[in-house]
This record gives sequence, structure tokens and C-alpha cells, in this order.
Amino acid sequence: MRTYRGLIPFLLLASIGTWQLGAGAWIHVKAQLAQLLVARAWAQSVTGGTEVRPWPWADAWPVARLRIPSLELDVIVLHGHSGRTLAFAPGLAPGSALSGQPGTTVISAHRDTHFSTISALEVGAVIELETAAGQWRYRVVATQVMDTRIERIVNDPLTDELVLVTCYPFDALLPGGPLRYLVYAILQTSKKGHRSSH
Repeated sequence: MRTYRGLIPFLLLASIGTWQLGAGAWIHVKAQLAQLLVARAWAQSVTGGTEVRPWPWADAWPVARLRIPSLELDVIVLHGHSGRTLAFAPGLAPGSALSGQPGTTVISAHRDTHFSTISALEVGAVIELETAAGQWRYRVVATQVMDTRIERIVNDPLTDELVLVTCYPFDALLPGGPLRYLVYAILQTSKKGHRSSH
């Protein structure tokens, strides 16, 4: 009588692999679908001048629109950067300045969804940020890999800078870890009072 014990580990690994692929695909689908709801809330926020949550139970609301023309990236940024917020959109770090205010604006997103391509940004690339108060254009000046165990992003109240943050390395098998990939950009121009919808 033939036994199939040798197949059990293979079938188990195949099942786990299929589940992982499905979970990974769901993350991308959720991120894209959420941006539709977040974009609608952003348009309503800009038009009405109030915080509009993208869905009734949301604990975050849209605060900005981020565009990186060279990457064809155009996303709405939510307030906060908890794991739950970043599952749906990039997030503005608490305590961070918002464009139009002096200081450092810090925006985080997952390396496998909204910020999956920021490693392709080169010095000189343009990043645009729009809030209800106006539009700001930044130019990339540097990138860095930072170890969060020994370093922190410094909020410099004397500069108008934007820092994009995501986990590193981009091809890591496990999420999290202490390393972050940072893109630093300095304010070039601003246009206050302009509002547009997504």
C-alpha cells in the first residue's frame, strides 16, 4: 500500500504559500479601494473646509494630497500613521508640521503599497503636496537608510522640509524591522489659498 506522507509537507507549504499570496494581494486591493473613499473624503474636506472621515468608523481623515510626477504617484494622505491608517493610505506623523507651517513634514507609507517605488526617486525630483491651505513644491535633496534603534527624524522648526518614510529593505520577507528608507526634500515654491479636488 502506497503512503503519501512525503506529500504532506509539500501540500502544507503550498497551502501556506497560497495563503501568503492571497494576503499580499488583499493588501494591494485594500490600499487601492481605500484611496477611492479617501479621495472622496478629501474632495469634501477641501470643498467644505471641515474634516471628513472616509468611512463612519475611520479614526483618521484626509489632510493632504501627495503627488510625485516622476513616479506617477498621486495619493491622499491621512492624519496619523498607525498600522491601521497606513493599511489604507500614507499617513502624516503626529507632531509633524503640515505644509505652510514651519518645520518638518513627515509622511509614512508601507513599502509594499503606496511607497513601493520611492527608492527610484533621485536628487532633484519634484514632490508636490497640497493641503486645504495651498500647494507646496519640494525638491529631493537626499535619501538615507536609518536605523530606528539609534536614530530619529529631527523636526527642525527653522526649515521647510518634507521627509517620506517607509520600511527597509523593500524586498524583506517579513514586515517591520528597525530600518527605514527616508527621502528628504526641501521646499521650493508655495501657492497659498489654492484648492482643488482629487
